[in-house]
Amino acid sequence: MRVCVVGSGGREAALADVLARDATEVLVTPGNPMIEGSVDIPPEDLDADLFVIGPEVPLVDGLADRLRADGQLVFGPGADGAVLEGSKAYMKDLLAEAGVPTAAYGSFTEAQPARAFLDTMAPPFVIKTDGLAAGKGVLVTDDLAEARNTVDDYLSGAAFGDAGQKLVIEEGLVGPEVSVFVVCDGQRGVLLSPAQDFKRIGDGGTGPNTGGMGSYSPYLPEGDLAGGELERIFADDFIAPTLAALRDRGIDYRGVLYAGLMLTADGPKLLEYNVRFGDPETQVVLPRMTSSLLNLLAQAAAGSIEAQPTFADDAMVNVVCASEGYPASPRTGDRIEGLEAARAVPGVSVYGAGVATDDNGAVATAGGRVLSVCGRGANVAEARQQAYAAVERLSWPGMTVRTDIAAAAAAGAAATTAGL
Repeated sequence: MRVCVVGSGGREAALADVLARDATEVLVTPGNPMIEGSVDIPPEDLDADLFVIGPEVPLVDGLADRLRADGQLVFGPGADGAVLEGSKAYMKDLLAEAGVPTAAYGSFTEAQPARAFLDTMAPPFVIKTDGLAAGKGVLVTDDLAEARNTVDDYLSGAAFGDAGQKLVIEEGLVGPEVSVFVVCDGQRGVLLSPAQDFKRIGDGGTGPNTGGMGSYSPYLPEGDLAGGELERIFADDFIAPTLAALRDRGIDYRGVLYAGLMLTADGPKLLEYNVRFGDPETQVVLPRMTSSLLNLLAQAAAGSIEAQPTFADDAMVNVVCASEGYPASPRTGDRIEGLEAARAVPGVSVYGAGVATDDNGAVATAGGRVLSVCGRGANVAEARQQAYAAVERLSWPGMTVRTDIAAAAAAGAAATTAGL
């Protein structure tokens, strides 16, 4: 089967890598210099047996609809389903209609009622752009004055343009976060191995939100949610009613639902849905698959999943290497040193994201999140050690890395191993 992956980042690099296990050929458009099979040809002009659309923007813009209209097999929702990510207000309204547990919220287009709503809430305050903001249109703060100023910046268009001129204010939830991918065929969804990501730019969860500075998988909940109970609750209380609500609106959702959950004292609650594989979680979830990703996505695209995904018992940790100034104004154009040395670390994969070639043909920085350095090991502690060993071999001016990705999970894994 010939597969076309649409996109150019670390997510698409990992998708192409795993799909290539079974595909006769994998093309990635537009791809990047570190992704084998990259072609700078519009997807509508390519011939493939299966199209897998990576980023949210082409999905919201209706690329899946156009390809399906040409008779192509496509994994990715149409524009009617992609509005789940294209409008957070729409998503929250659908969750309320479906009875899915989520934070209390209000949506606003004017500053005065938004500020009045803030005054009724207790911190932390959560403010989100309604539209797409590349994972960066979220403020979480305990400072009411900062929240009020953010409302003004979003609604005026000063912060995120049109994407912010409608916003959602949510109740602040407390608890560990977990990311779950659900592959859907329009009628049902199957869950992949859970992961956890790290959104803030700085160690200890400090600084502004980013698209994600690292991740690990599997995320293993404790207590009442252990032993598969989280997966059962999520399937019954979140995915089934969501897909039913989409069908009630006439939406045949064939693609992935990327669910961000918070495990609160009152039980799991949904933070948001995205309509594509998440980055940086894709890089640690999909490579651990022992079943065929290609078969699963092709069956979902055809409207009838029969396969049940399976995963290795090991772990992966992804450490994102970013440019100086990310997320506000990343510096670009710096040559990346040490790529081959990093790849030589056992159990490590280095996926290119924001990269290009310079005038001398060397790989250089070309975006905010530049590389995903993924270590793999028997447990999170070992995988983390390998990832950071590879990161130490990489360099460019101003390279930015969090030093605490999966640190707590690794400590838990090391303690468990020591107790055996």
